[in-house]
Amino acid sequence: MRVYLDDERQAPPGWRQVRWPQEAISLLKTDTVREISLDHDLGDDARGTGYDVLLWIEETVATSDFDPPVIQVHTANPPARNRMTAAVAAINRLAERCRGAD
Repeated sequence: MRVYLDDERQAPPGWRQVRWPQEAISLLKTDTVREISLDHDLGDDARGTGYDVLLWIEETVATSDFDPPVIQVHTANPPARNRMTAAVAAINRLAERCRGAD
């Protein structure tokens, strides 16, 4: 499954649309997500941002045997994009270390 988190843009064909971080996390927990694309600003920061999904992925990689999907960032917010792409790089490094430990 390919998951597209965005509150305004429509998901590309073949992608499953979700509007809130918890929806994306619920799908990630099914272990069927092979790719995810994240927006940062979702219209209600109290409900979370795309960065919150990255925090969940990072914690789950570190504490469980979770193999993260391919992660893309499509936010138009430049500072958030920088923070999110740094988080993706950190997740990928952590996942590689965890795979190497097996």
